[in-house]
Amino acid sequence: MEIFILGFFALGYLILGGADIGVGMLLPYLGRTAAERRTVIAAFAPFFLGNEVWLVATAGVLAGLFPLLEGELLSGNYLAIVALLVGWIVRDMGLWLRGRMPGARWQACWDGAIVGGSWTLALAWGVIFTQILPVPIVAAGVVALLFAMHGLAFAGLRLTGELRERAVRLTGGSGEGRTYALTAVALTGLGVLAGAELDLAHSAADAGTLGLLVPVMLALIPFLVAAQAWVWWTFRARVTGPSYL
Repeated sequence: MEIFILGFFALGYLILGGADIGVGMLLPYLGRTAAERRTVIAAFAPFFLGNEVWLVATAGVLAGLFPLLEGELLSGNYLAIVALLVGWIVRDMGLWLRGRMPGARWQACWDGAIVGGSWTLALAWGVIFTQILPVPIVAAGVVALLFAMHGLAFAGLRLTGELRERAVRLTGGSGEGRTYALTAVALTGLGVLAGAELDLAHSAADAGTLGLLVPVMLALIPFLVAAQAWVWWTFRARVTGPSYL
């Protein structure tokens, strides 16, 4: 059961968080003007904090249910983990600060933080996957491109008009819904393959800890899913203007 809990949170983050990371990576392509960039950011801004909860939950599950594995992953991927945290902080600073003051230079600075932070996040995940899976480091770039494609599909689902056309133009014209589903499956497969390479069965916490924490984690899952569904339902309409941040 503890393996299911870890997979649930980790895969949930890759699918949900991967979308806003991908949109941030392609912000200059999707938004050519300041107003367009605000609209593109509005497409994922209501979701990114909720998506990050899945990453925090994944880290909590690792620390509580797989303490040995947590130590191995942190020590074995120290530089990638640091890069991931730096990218995460820089990206979020850009999202919070770009609208706090007027001025083209101010907003361009924080737009750069969003883009740079998003690329750093995607590449850091790529490096982590290459450390777990038996693939060359160049595969980190492929993982980053997968995040970007997932973000394009998400942007196609959220935007309208020319902005939507730009998003779907690079995804092969197969439909943003189908592309989102395919990239979600690809990210899920990547996560499952990485999990299969880890010695999860022998790195779990002792039976007493599992008996205490597993029921708590299972009880939290319905609340997290319900909150996520509520956010998606509330912001289900396509974005037509710079309405957020």
